[in-house]
Amino acid sequence: MCGRYTLITPGNIPERFSTSNTLAELSGPPDYISKPNYNAAPSFNMPVVTRNSPNKIEIMKWGFIPHWAKDPKIGFKMINARDDSVNKKASFRTPFNKQRCLVPANGFYEWKKDGTNKIPYYFKLKDESLFAFAGMYDVWKDAEGREIRSYTIITTGPNEITKPVHNRMPVILKPQDEDVWLDTETEEKVLLELLHPYPKDEMTAAVVSPEVNSPRNNTPELIKPI
Repeated sequence: MCGRYTLITPGNIPERFSTSNTLAELSGPPDYISKPNYNAAPSFNMPVVTRNSPNKIEIMKWGFIPHWAKDPKIGFKMINARDDSVNKKASFRTPFNKQRCLVPANGFYEWKKDGTNKIPYYFKLKDESLFAFAGMYDVWKDAEGREIRSYTIITTGPNEITKPVHNRMPVILKPQDEDVWLDTETEEKVLLELLHPYPKDEMTAAVVSPEVNSPRNNTPELIKPI
């Protein structure tokens, strides 16, 4: 699974993903959205990229809330979607076909079980570049018609660098596949072929501070190897 990630260079999103807007242009985002985030957690409002002729940055809540849900708290249980069921589960079928997004990130955390302890690891690309998780989103409305736009991150089996830590990892898209992912005309078969582990030779992993366990902690020290 993927329960925490980092977005250290949010200011690079417009150039990296060719968006028509910037974070500064969004209507009143919280300050932390445009600042480095070393511990993005479920329920946080974070930038995602959608296809909107051309690409567009939107702020959405992490934790997928299906449009038909009676209670938005269901989002806490839907921070991830499995690659082997995204086109089958009722919650995800339509979003998988028509409401896909890119989730910009610089790295992610996973925890390795060691007896009764859980040891946090930080994973990133070797070149430390900004990348994108494969995501999906939906729009939920409350009784007064107020919208909550929310997203989930798709996971797949592990590669050789994540396998010793966890049996799942988030789907990291190759840059050349990002437009294919966003294109609403892409066939389902092609989309499913994109959901595979990222090459292990292009990633690094390190044990990091247990301070990351609390989403209240959000400093550069969280990603330093120990």
